[in-house]
Amino acid sequence: MEFLRRLKLRCLWSWGGVMSTWQNEHSFRSWVWANLVSATLAFFLPLSPVERAVILALGLLILAAELLNTAIEDAIDYISTDEHPLAKRAKDAGSAGVAVAALAAGVAWVVILIG
Repeated sequence: MEFLRRLKLRCLWSWGGVMSTWQNEHSFRSWVWANLVSATLAFFLPLSPVERAVILALGLLILAAELLNTAIEDAIDYISTDEHPLAKRAKDAGSAGVAVAALAAGVAWVVILIG
């Protein structure tokens, strides 16, 4: 029973993180909408199940990267709002992580569509 209670709490905390990010981060909302378009296309185009799975999984990876980027930015801003080269590097690296995930999804779309 303890496992189920802790699992429930983890799910609630995770959902709280998603909702907080949705409310406070324009870029996250933009990626959610982009993923809805991508997922819709993945289901309407004649793709194989594997191709569809790759597209959907990479879309979720972009959202995960954006959530982690938001966590990095919020933690740094909590510590200090002063400009510091290490804070900039951390924030830029988080942003780059989102960009790399998005690039991977874009490459997958191109490869799948070109064949």
